[in-house]
Amino acid sequence: MKLILDNTVLSNFASVGRLDLLQHALGTELACPLQVAAEFEAGVRKGKLPITQLDMITVIESLEQAEHTLFQEYCHRVNAGEAACLAIAAHRHWSLLSDDRDARKLAAQLSIPVSGTLGILLRLVNIGILTLEHADSLLGEMIAKGFRSPVDRLDDL
Repeated sequence: MKLILDNTVLSNFASVGRLDLLQHALGTELACPLQVAAEFEAGVRKGKLPITQLDMITVIESLEQAEHTLFQEYCHRVNAGEAACLAIAAHRHWSLLSDDRDARKLAAQLSIPVSGTLGILLRLVNIGILTLEHADSLLGEMIAKGFRSPVDRLDDL
């Protein structure tokens, strides 16, 4: 299953210098639409995110016609990056990685499988890449850098 990544998850892992964990956790091709890459780069230019190479993520340069139609519809409910992710996920039957509450609600309505930062961290613990303590430490760093997590520790889940 291919995964489409929005800026919330991308920024959380980039903010702690651990984009590599996405590949370790998911073991599949990761992609993001051009809109998400542009949002991410804007965050880098503003100094909100560290300079990060996105070479492990395939940037989808343009939407197919059916995706563009969905994108226009979804833009009324979420921002452009999330709308593009949802359009691609819906059209191509991919899963979505997002921490955006509105995008996750819309994904559920569209029956798009969705996970986010916490799910990825838990998966990294479950497959033995990270200890629970290390994952909690990364979560704490993400929270300190702006992630609005519903929990402070993964064992609270």
